[in-house]
Amino acid sequence: MLMEDKLISQKKPFYPINDTLKSYLKNYNRWVYTPVYYDDLLRFSGSVVVYDENDNDTLWIRVYYSDSERQEIDFNLKKVYAFLHSDGNESSMPFLNIDAIDYCTFGNSKPFRIKVRNILNDNFTYFYVKKTDASRVYGIEFEHMLSPHNLNFLINDSTLIEEHIAGIPGDIFIEKHLDTCSPSEQAQIAKEYVKFNERCMIRLLGDMRAYNYVVIPIHDFDQVIYKIRAIDFDQQSFEGKLMVYRPQFFKENFPMISVVKAKLSQDSITQYKIEERSILAKRIQSTKGRLDKLLKIMVSDVVAKPENIKNLSEEIYKFTKDTSFKKCKNMGEIVQASFSYVRRNYENLNMTNLVNSRL
Repeated sequence: MLMEDKLISQKKPFYPINDTLKSYLKNYNRWVYTPVYYDDLLRFSGSVVVYDENDNDTLWIRVYYSDSERQEIDFNLKKVYAFLHSDGNESSMPFLNIDAIDYCTFGNSKPFRIKVRNILNDNFTYFYVKKTDASRVYGIEFEHMLSPHNLNFLINDSTLIEEHIAGIPGDIFIEKHLDTCSPSEQAQIAKEYVKFNERCMIRLLGDMRAYNYVVIPIHDFDQVIYKIRAIDFDQQSFEGKLMVYRPQFFKENFPMISVVKAKLSQDSITQYKIEERSILAKRIQSTKGRLDKLLKIMVSDVVAKPENIKNLSEEIYKFTKDTSFKKCKNMGEIVQASFSYVRRNYENLNMTNLVNSRL
C-alpha cells in the first residue's frame, strides 16, 4: 500500500462556476447572494489557538474582529444561517448568537467554522464558509444524489456555505473508539467501510483520509450501528491516480482495513461491494434527470489538468477493461463513464438473475 503523500500530487486549484453550472444551481435553489462573503471573514484582527480537551492543537484558530466590524459580521452570519436552514426569515434572529468564528489553518479550502447558538435553549450547531470551487460543487451534488444522505448548501460566485455534518471524525474514532467496539460492532463497521470505499471509488471522490469523513453511531433497539459519511468534497475528480479515490490506500485508514481483514471473508467483501454498486445504480436511475443535467454541464467544464485526465482514464481502463474510459477527454466524461459502467453491470446482473430464476 502507498502512503498519502505519494497519492496526492499537488495542491488543487479553485475552479470558477461557469454560466451553465450557475443556471443549474439557481434552478435547484442553491444560489444565493449572501450578506457576508468569505473574504469579509478574512479581515480578522486577532486570533488564539483552539485546543481539544487534551490540550492538543486542533489546527483551528478562533478569530476576533474589531468592535466596529463584529456587530455587522454577527448580524450577517445570522442571516446566512436563516437562509441555510429556512427561507431567510429574520424572525428567529433575535434568539440566535454567534458563539465563535474559527478558521482552519490546515488543508486546501481553509474554511471558517461558525458556531450558532439558540439563546432560548442553548442548542447549537455549525455551518462552514468556504471559497467557491466548481469541483467541490460537483462533489456535494453527487453526494446529495448518490449517497444515503442529502446535503444542504448555498453558493454564489465567491462564497460557499455548507451545513455541518455531525459525527465522530474518522481519525478520532479510530484512535479512541474502534478498539473498544464489540466484535459484532467491528464486523458491522467493516461492512460499512467496504461500502464507503466502493462508493467513493465509483463517484471519484478522492482524499478520504480519516479526518475527511465521520463515523456516526446510531442507537437501534438494543444495539449501536455505525454509518460512515464523507465531510470533505475538495478532491472530487481532480487527481490522476485511481488510488486517490480508494480510501483503503491512505495510511490513516489502515486500522479500518485491519478490521475489514479480521472480520470479513473475501466472499463477504465481494458481496458488500455488489450491494453498494447495486444501490448506486438504483440511485443513478432514480435521479436520472437531475444527474444527467449535472453530468452534461461537467463534461463541458474544466475541473482537472489534462495530464490527470489522461492518466486516470488509462488507470480505470486497466482496472475495468471497459474501453469507454479510454475515449474520455475530460473529468466529466470519466465520471459519466463510471456511472454508465455501474448501471450496465447492474442491468446485466438483473438479467442473469432473471434467466437463472427461469431455469
